[in-house]
Amino acid sequence: MVHNMEENWREFWKGVLAQLPVQLGVIPFGLVFGVLGVASGLTATQTILMSSIIFGGASQVVFAQLWSYGTSPIITGGSVAIINMRHIIYSASVSFYISSLPLRWRLVLGYLLTDEAFAVSFQEFENKNRFAHYHLLGGGLTLWVFWQISTVAGVFLGANIPPYLNLEFAIPLTFIAIILPKLKSLAQISTAVTASIIAIIGQELPYGLWIIVASISGMFVGGLINQRKLK
Repeated sequence: MVHNMEENWREFWKGVLAQLPVQLGVIPFGLVFGVLGVASGLTATQTILMSSIIFGGASQVVFAQLWSYGTSPIITGGSVAIINMRHIIYSASVSFYISSLPLRWRLVLGYLLTDEAFAVSFQEFENKNRFAHYHLLGGGLTLWVFWQISTVAGVFLGANIPPYLNLEFAIPLTFIAIILPKLKSLAQISTAVTASIIAIIGQELPYGLWIIVASISGMFVGGLINQRKLK
């Protein structure tokens, strides 16, 4: 029992340490959202609570933008839901490994399963690490804390952030840096290239649909290549 607890905490702190470099992109993005939230007409409290309740960077930005335009609640809520549909892909991938965990664990991990948390911790699940859920817990909590702090900072210090810094580009660049080293097989590379191309040319799709279309297209192409390889 003592040995298991030591392994649990060791894996937890591994998750924390693995997630720390990613915060170089998360912090600027959180600052940007804090500024945008207040500028869109949300109160400081509403902006901060959005980071705790929705906890999804891109969807929060879209919500704030649509709110500032006076878009109907149905369209706003639907757009946020569509953008967050990518989390279905993450949860489907992780569910195979955590289905035996108690419900309280699955609820917490589901809440913490963001883009960055998935990118950093999923390899631990694939490596059959039986303590991988602690790795995801540590990384997810680290991301959550930094996201809340950076949002609060953006809300109250936003006027002092120079616009020429273009902080909104930090998060995709960081995510690319995490993903690229993990692309080793032809199927993985094809998935990433296809999704990237579709994401770029599909920017004009309404309600953030380019995210879903790019994800599904990438998985489809990668799946086809993987099947041919198995044959």
